[in-house]
Amino acid sequence: MGSTRVLVFAGSARRASWNKRLARTAARSAEKAGAAVTLLDLAEYPMPLYEGDLEEREGLPEHARSFKRLLSEHEGWILACPEYNSSITPLLKNSIDWATRTEDGKGTLACFQGKVVGLLSTSPGALGGLRGLVTVRSILANIGVLVLPEQVAVPKAAEAFGDEDQLVDAKLAGQVDALARRLVEVAGRMR
Repeated sequence: MGSTRVLVFAGSARRASWNKRLARTAARSAEKAGAAVTLLDLAEYPMPLYEGDLEEREGLPEHARSFKRLLSEHEGWILACPEYNSSITPLLKNSIDWATRTEDGKGTLACFQGKVVGLLSTSPGALGGLRGLVTVRSILANIGVLVLPEQVAVPKAAEAFGDEDQLVDAKLAGQVDALARRLVEVAGRMR
């Protein structure tokens, strides 16, 4: 049946994003766990701010269609989620909002059904973006995604990464590996 397919991305478009570094770390962990990994950069999928009149007038933007297709094609996702004022980033929320829109007669939540997600975050602060994960978890769970109870928050992002985006702290690196293994295992069972 092939490897479990895992989509990995950060909820940031910023070129030097700490969470993009964490996403690359998690992608390597998922590959080590046997997954076929696609690393996505949301900066390559710009979408206008979701607005119902725009959707009615123009339909789904092409990048929203492509993003939905990627979500649908992967059994599991790993999201590295920056925290903006104790919550989700506007970019990630907008991407999710566009992905929930109906397309080609499919239900609004079709690309979310039966998916498994692992959540990560990092920030310069001592909590590592932990507060924002509460909102991401709530949104995804409410649209039918199985969100793993395990999650990893990496504090002090400026000091957390070495060369090639690996985590300096062996315990945190082990937690990312464990999250990726668990995601691959659960997503594989749900295929």
